[in-house]
Amino acid sequence: MIRAGVTGAAGRMGSLIVRGVVESGDMEIAGALEAPGHPCIGSDVGTIIGGGARGVKVSDTVEEAFRDAEVILDFTFPEAAVATTRYAASAGKAMVIGTTGFTDGEIGEIHSCAERIPIVMAPNMSIGVNVMFKVASLLTSLLGDDYDVEIVETHHRLKKDAPSGTAMGLARAVAQARGEDLKNLARYERRGMIGPRPRGEIGIQTLRAGDIVGDHTVFFAGNNERIEITHRAHTRQNFAQGAIRAARWIRGREPGLYSMMDVLGLSS
Repeated sequence: MIRAGVTGAAGRMGSLIVRGVVESGDMEIAGALEAPGHPCIGSDVGTIIGGGARGVKVSDTVEEAFRDAEVILDFTFPEAAVATTRYAASAGKAMVIGTTGFTDGEIGEIHSCAERIPIVMAPNMSIGVNVMFKVASLLTSLLGDDYDVEIVETHHRLKKDAPSGTAMGLARAVAQARGEDLKNLARYERRGMIGPRPRGEIGIQTLRAGDIVGDHTVFFAGNNERIEITHRAHTRQNFAQGAIRAARWIRGREPGLYSMMDVLGLSS
């Protein structure tokens, strides 16, 4: 059995992952973490998913929560995720990181931790979205610079980071397929007299409304036609399922920073 620890265990994503681990058949909950002061601290993690007791209490310290875990799954926020990864590196535990919104400095620290432990980090754990990354890269290579690329993402009103990690992952896939650095091509806002669209520009636009789980569309627009590829997440369950698949894959791997493309065999 794979002994899994879950951060933000009482949150929207964390509780789904807890349920997925419990129902997996080959994994068990070995630890659960929540922020200090959270009302679920000290409660059995099984009560979070409306089930029976699992013999694991929700803790507010990583050392207590994950003492017995082999793999830690994190869907929280950047500062917390980095702190947990730092602990995992010191304790020799694998990580699955689905958190987004990291600064360059935080990403650099995760890279440093990956020199000591195996880490899967992806802006989106959905299998369908990761196939979309691959398709976006392929279409970019096939269509070339004659097609303008625009990315539009829509999420619920409570999402804190923008653009979404998935939108940025799609934009990076396009830029890399062109052999370019996204920083030189990205356009996040248009307003006023901006002039003609520069050749090669990658537009990334953000919408926030209601309770939308997550929609992403990439437009490839030529002079006489356009291609659109869209992924719509109906629930967060697909993210949890992907994270659990990543946890199975990462156990026993050599130290390094891996992606869901590696997990799914799509990296080549």
